[in-house]
Amino acid sequence: MALVSMKDMMIKGKNEGYAIGQFNINNLEFTQAILMAAEEEKSPVILGVSEGAARYMGGFTTVVHMVKGLMIDYKITVPVAIHLDHGSSFDKCKEAIDAGFTSVMIDASHHPLEENIAITSQVVEYAHAHGISVEAELGTVGGQEDDIIAAGVIYADPKECAELVSRTDIDCLAPALGSVHGPYKGEPNLGFAEMEEISKLSDLPLVLHGGTGIPEKDVQRSISLGTAKINVNTESQIAATKAIRDFLNSDAEEYDPRKYLIPARNAIKSTVQGKMRVFGSSGKA
Repeated sequence: MALVSMKDMMIKGKNEGYAIGQFNINNLEFTQAILMAAEEEKSPVILGVSEGAARYMGGFTTVVHMVKGLMIDYKITVPVAIHLDHGSSFDKCKEAIDAGFTSVMIDASHHPLEENIAITSQVVEYAHAHGISVEAELGTVGGQEDDIIAAGVIYADPKECAELVSRTDIDCLAPALGSVHGPYKGEPNLGFAEMEEISKLSDLPLVLHGGTGIPEKDVQRSISLGTAKINVNTESQIAATKAIRDFLNSDAEEYDPRKYLIPARNAIKSTVQGKMRVFGSSGKA
């Protein structure tokens, strides 16, 4: 199956009451694990790629060809979108689209609203002309994502969300409502009242960033309020690192990277499958 935009899978998820996971890829093993998990679970999947991860892997074009090659060799039959996570500018979003990404996020949330709308509109115009879906953000998600560090959480304003949606024609919206990138310090405190209001005002699939560590009951409530995309990265990274550490602690003489990367890949796959079941996307491809 060819790479697809994430627009249709999100609309279907919102209408049917489940969310699609965006699982970030950081190298070959992450990509293998996530695609294998999606195929086994018969789940649509979004492969998230941050600018930093793309640089690490060689660039946007390298990432696209790696994903396409694996989809052919693994005989992937489920819908797969490849999505630029937290695109920092119009130029970066354009670069990803031109390389073959099927979806982009423009994160202009650190700018004033009017500037956010202007930048987002420019990305939407170029993306939609190429059949590419666009995600935008309002507010501030805490924690660290690559080079982006947010000291605190700033909740998205529902009225500003409605204005951004009406003036940009984006395909989904990521309102910051208390989630963070990376591990949580204490219990997450999501703004469900704001989430419900934003969902009613915008009538678009919502996106929940910082999906690692959010209790299942909060995930289900978010989905019931219009969240159709949930981002997960840290949980996969922690599982992979633990598997490598455990393997090398048990065999300090091993030097073949395949020997310790296979357990890491299996750990990522298991983590992703568990999330797909919680999100409700298993069997929905």
